Amino acid sequence: MVRLKFLGAAQCVTGSKYVLEANGKRILIDCGMFAGKKELRLRNRAPFPIRPSMIDMALITHAHIDHTGYLPRLVKDGFAGKIYCTKATEELTKIELLDAGKLQEEEALFALKKGYSKHEKPEALFTAEDAKAVFALLESCPLGQWIDLAENLKFRFQRAGHILGSAYIEADIIGKTQTKRIVFSGDIGRFEDPVLKPASLPQQADILLIESTYGNRINPMQDVEENLAKIASEALEKGCLAVPAFAVGRTQSLLFYFHKLIREKRIPEVPVFADSPMAINVTKLYEKFPDEHTIRMAENGNNIHNIFDAPFIHFIRSSDESKALNSRKQPCIIVSASGMITGGRIMHHLYHRLRREEDTLLFAGYQAEGSRGRSILDGSPSVRMFGEEVPVKCQVRELHGLSAHADQPELLRWVSEIKDSPKMTFVTHGEAESSVAFSQLLSQKRGWNVSVPNYLDTAVLFDGI
Repeated sequence: MVRLKFLGAAQCVTGSKYVLEANGKRILIDCGMFAGKKELRLRNRAPFPIRPSMIDMALITHAHIDHTGYLPRLVKDGFAGKIYCTKATEELTKIELLDAGKLQEEEALFALKKGYSKHEKPEALFTAEDAKAVFALLESCPLGQWIDLAENLKFRFQRAGHILGSAYIEADIIGKTQTKRIVFSGDIGRFEDPVLKPASLPQQADILLIESTYGNRINPMQDVEENLAKIASEALEKGCLAVPAFAVGRTQSLLFYFHKLIREKRIPEVPVFADSPMAINVTKLYEKFPDEHTIRMAENGNNIHNIFDAPFIHFIRSSDESKALNSRKQPCIIVSASGMITGGRIMHHLYHRLRREEDTLLFAGYQAEGSRGRSILDGSPSVRMFGEEVPVKCQVRELHGLSAHADQPELLRWVSEIKDSPKMTFVTHGEAESSVAFSQLLSQKRGWNVSVPNYLDTAVLFDGI
């Protein structure tokens, strides 16, 4: 019997985790942290639904924390199997988890010092040392190469175009008379992304899991440059422009656009501060993995130059440099993590800049339900930061089209070459409204058997093969 259990990303956009039971093995597909609403965040602290030591191995689609962030806790609690991913994902995961562990420790200490936690002694979900324990288990695989997981069970990664190294997974279960294929989409990227190469298209799926972050909407990219230029120009006439951005992917895309707009004199040439040590380390990987993207690299002797070397782009490493930006009044652009204002240096920037009518906060990515970003975007007059209600007096703008997630037409394009209807299609990684809307669309347009799973649901995929 082949079964699948949904441990996350079921009617929400975080905490991606699925356990596949096949041929006597338990395989964890992704291992993300939950974020957003409190009821979701509490799942990070709850006992794992399956004893970690009983999981044989893990496959990771990409390095974002909502797909990898629970790995340190899983290992700490007894998981000791191999963790398969692409090479770029391996490099990114090390950066992401180490940063997340340090951030967890810092936030726990800060909460203890300021006394705003309800817990007597706030503790990190995992530490930097816990993160390092994951590294020895990581094993990278090339795109497109079949890897044997067990007898009659193999998988391969295929390009997903979401961030560096992102992949979807094709898993083949080989029976006595037939082979069945299960496809896990992970997160699918944009087909016209200016930086990353697009996803390949699956040809076959007996069982399909597909994300639905933008499953209920169209998110065109055509006007991104024009709209960003307008927003930035207006903002920089009065003050500073602050942009919360994921360190992996979104920061680099924003730097690409700001570089282009400044070079073309469509916005003023002001300092652009990338204030995220993790984003700096990630940006270096664009030189290491040139096959993943379309950014042109220019060689000059022993040096390699690219858009990130522009004189107006400044990478901020130290906390002192970061704090100095808070008192800056001259026009500038600050790009800082985290993307949904759930932590990181952007918290400190916005603690100061939300109060300033002359400054502008720009949302350039998805804001999950229950996040600070969503609260501000929905018009809340204040937001809680560091145990204090901070008034929102700055200008709040939103830029559509820059998300690294495929929108509804692109998700339909991604499944367009699957000729035979899957036996089952599960729509995941989307808020309930989005997942339900996309499941209905797939049923209508393709005539497929589609469902939207609930958290902790178990589905029997095949009785026997």
